[in-house]
Amino acid sequence: MWLGRILGALALSLAAIVPATAAAASLQPIGDFDQPIYVTSDPGNPERLFVVEREGRIVQVRAGAESPFADLTAAVGCEGSCGGERGLLSIALAPDFDSSGRLYLDYADDRDGTIHVAEMRAAGDSAPAASLRDVLTIPHGEESNHNGGQLQFGPDGYLYISTGDGGGSDDQHHNAQNLASLLGKILRIDPRPGGVLPYSVPSGNPFPGAPAPANAIWAYGLRNPFRFSFDRAGGGMVIGDVGQKAREEVDYAPPGSPPGANYGWNCREGLIEGPFTDTGCAGSQASDFVSPVFDYPHEDPGGEAAFGCAIIGGYVVRDTALGALDGRYLYGDLCSGQIRSLDLGAPFASDRSEQLTVGRLNSFGEDSCGRLYTVSGAGRVSRLVGAQPTVCPLARSFTGIKAASRRVRRGRRALITAYVSPCANRRGEAIGLYLGRRRVAVRHLNLVCSARFRPRIGRRSTFRAKIAADAGFEASTSRRLTIAPRRAHHR
Repeated sequence: MWLGRILGALALSLAAIVPATAAAASLQPIGDFDQPIYVTSDPGNPERLFVVEREGRIVQVRAGAESPFADLTAAVGCEGSCGGERGLLSIALAPDFDSSGRLYLDYADDRDGTIHVAEMRAAGDSAPAASLRDVLTIPHGEESNHNGGQLQFGPDGYLYISTGDGGGSDDQHHNAQNLASLLGKILRIDPRPGGVLPYSVPSGNPFPGAPAPANAIWAYGLRNPFRFSFDRAGGGMVIGDVGQKAREEVDYAPPGSPPGANYGWNCREGLIEGPFTDTGCAGSQASDFVSPVFDYPHEDPGGEAAFGCAIIGGYVVRDTALGALDGRYLYGDLCSGQIRSLDLGAPFASDRSEQLTVGRLNSFGEDSCGRLYTVSGAGRVSRLVGAQPTVCPLARSFTGIKAASRRVRRGRRALITAYVSPCANRRGEAIGLYLGRRRVAVRHLNLVCSARFRPRIGRRSTFRAKIAADAGFEASTSRRLTIAPRRAHHR
């Protein structure tokens, strides 16, 4: 009996340190595109995908049908092919995209290397290039590589931006450790105009006293954080920072981490010493920097361990249809093409191959339902799927109500407008006007997802607007709106 208990305990211990067998996940093709480099979705409609093509086009995909959304080829300036690592690199749709139409682009102009973070406004199913507005520009003219290129709205609603160290080798332009440079950084801004600037700097940034634009810096000491993401369940930031000659690294800032992290480049490369080309590196120790939670070598160490040449950072999986992948960080490598995952709580012990390979892997993507995608520079965009389909939770929506006047002459009609946000796929849906618990009228939402009612007011009345749940959104009820009659004036 005692021997059985010992063997049982040993089995449990081994199970804790040996990575579990990868869950059965497969890649379902979404479509083939021209040099795709990123994919995301409408925040209010996960079935509306946006595929970014490097030369400057954005294609939307709905129910398998592709249509053009925006053409920025003139702004990006690639003229047939982009040099180095330049081009349109990613987009981020504002959380209120369905009502505001705001989306943001990150591109490196192929003519002079300048990194642009720009705003566009969608008009229906397209975004005209004429609406392009520069929010932030960063000179990057010396080298064509290490542009960073990821945009993500954080859980705080602000826009985060990744930039590379300026290119070349060994951080030869000395940017990553330089807090006067925006290169080799993660930046955090409110992209809406603020005062004299085309953006504003949120409170809580770690260097508020620095002259603009250095006060936009959130983290530094990065080589080329080409892809980073936020865990949609917890809010932690995970960065895939591309290494140089030896190591690729994953940096992790758990929820509540203080801003201003220095991730060490070029004093460090992964968990080893870096090239030390900055004078500030002399005498530095590993403890002076925020170490990566995981790194892997360029040489194949054998044993199915990770190796490659350029990490492609992914996302923490929050899709229960992917079984044992749920809760793990998914990443890959440009050179090996391997799709791998790890537990951020014990990354070295849990890292494993998912037995999937994507040639010329250059990005992952996530839709607003939490489903994940792979993007191959060869053209294919695919969705990660499990044995069962993903059940997307219903999204929340906001129903508002307002009146032209809170007081109308007794016996006359009031003008009440009800509206719903986000508007995605809700045009034409029925919305009801309720007096107490009684429904007094029904209208259908127009093109901007609003509807007008004209109830007759005989006495003080309290109204609410209600819209039922549908395939994508929960039911929603507005606040109360009270309208009181006023007596007619007698002459």
